[in-house]
Amino acid sequence: SLPDRWIRSRLAKTVAEVREHIEHYRLDLAAKALYEFTWNAYCDWYLELTKPLLQDADTPAATRTATQRTLIEVLEALLRALHPITPFITEEIWQRVARVAGIEGDTIMLQPYPAVSDFEVDEAAEQQLEWITGFILGIRQIRGEMDISPGKPLTVLLQDLSPDDADKLQQHRLFIKRLARLDEIQPLAAGEEPPASATALLGNMKILVPMAGLIDVDAERKRLQKQLDRATSDLQKISAKLANENFVSRAPEAVVAKERARQDELQQEISQLGEQTAKLAELE
Repeated sequence: SLPDRWIRSRLAKTVAEVREHIEHYRLDLAAKALYEFTWNAYCDWYLELTKPLLQDADTPAATRTATQRTLIEVLEALLRALHPITPFITEEIWQRVARVAGIEGDTIMLQPYPAVSDFEVDEAAEQQLEWITGFILGIRQIRGEMDISPGKPLTVLLQDLSPDDADKLQQHRLFIKRLARLDEIQPLAAGEEPPASATALLGNMKILVPMAGLIDVDAERKRLQKQLDRATSDLQKISAKLANENFVSRAPEAVVAKERARQDELQQEISQLGEQTAKLAELE
């Protein structure tokens, strides 16, 4: 499955990073990389992404088995990667995990350290998951800032979908609905005017949560104003930097291009936030 390919790719990159840090005696950076993978990738996202696959009755048996296998294989490799830094707890857990993973041996200490080649880098899977997590985090941001219960099912409207967005939505609707706690996802037709909604942006696509009867209008206005102030401040800084001839002439071309792209993104974000603020009057 996509989550399986994604977590294996992330682990391959993490092992490469950790090996490089160890070779340069930067055990602090090695520990940091392993911590971030364990907590953010494996525990936070991957375990949650596996639940729809393991719990959905329509999941093919082969997919369910592959997911279970990936869960245990990644955990076993992660324990070996962590062992030099946290030896005792990894030994204790490995003694139980190794049997499930079908690995023979008396101790984790005599097992080989994970190699980069043990897992395959999959950039396509990582890009797909970045879109999924961006969508889910956008919904969670709206819930958090508008004090909407995490368990309350929401109807979400999508505006300005690109063909790529529509394709990703079709492929990954199960993950999005389960992890974001959504009741419905409704793409809007071109030119269709949405109701006043709380908004999150994913690229050029707008993720809209209709606000009627759901949220406090004053709170939403304050939330949008906070985002607008932040975006305006960032735009002023970038514009001042790009107006500086010394920066433009001396900075690497790639750096200047990145700043210009960010300037365009902020201008678009400010415009969209202004539109959403104006629509709040409809609810008063």
